[in-house]
Amino acid sequence: MSTGRLSIDRERCIGAGMCAMTAPEVFDQDPDDGLVLLLDAEPPAAHRTAARMAAGLCPSGAITFGVPGSGDA
Repeated sequence: MSTGRLSIDRERCIGAGMCAMTAPEVFDQDPDDGLVLLLDAEPPAAHRTAARMAAGLCPSGAITFGVPGSGDA
């Protein structure tokens, strides 16, 4: 199974924090502005499901999860 690659758009982020609460091993929030910080762009299998869930829960759509080579990253 190939790993997924995450990308974030900090300009779209509204600082809701759903990502950091859902997948704290993958995301954090900047202590200065509250916006998303990506800790692991290619999370291991143990954190991939939570990362996908976090991307789906993001209210601003600032997180995308794609498969390398698919054009979705």
